[in-house]
Amino acid sequence: MAEVTLDLRDVPKAEAYETLAEHVESVLAGIDDPIAGMATIAALLHHGFGHLWTGFYRVVEPDRLLRVGPYQGTLGCLDIEFGKGVCGTAAATRQTVLVEDVNEFPGHITCDARSRSEIVVPVFDGARRLIAVLDIDSDRLAAFDEADRAALERLMRWFERTR
Repeated sequence: MAEVTLDLRDVPKAEAYETLAEHVESVLAGIDDPIAGMATIAALLHHGFGHLWTGFYRVVEPDRLLRVGPYQGTLGCLDIEFGKGVCGTAAATRQTVLVEDVNEFPGHITCDARSRSEIVVPVFDGARRLIAVLDIDSDRLAAFDEADRAALERLMRWFERTR
């Protein structure tokens, strides 16, 4: 099956996320591999919405260290400690962190100087263990809002079905 990457940039946000969720379900039907899921979801989100950087930081040492996983965009930071930066904060608190202006976030880690706003969503497996965080950066201020938070948290529930 030839996979299709959707362009959702001009679609109303609620409709875009609904279309994306349906597409993810279709493309990943029968797949239970979290790395394949991360790679696919990163590509679909990145190209669908035209983000600056979209990807996952995987938990490699529980409660201590995240390492870059599948992503789309320029080079990412390789390792991020729990509690450091936006990704590390989301991992440590196990809560989504939405940052309207990264320059206002204490301890923000700059991987790409063009980043202006960011959202980071924790990713859990079926046993509710933190396995990663989804990190999305934009070159626009306040690019993300509560609608993004809710839709991305729903989308990350796909990983609760993985092994």
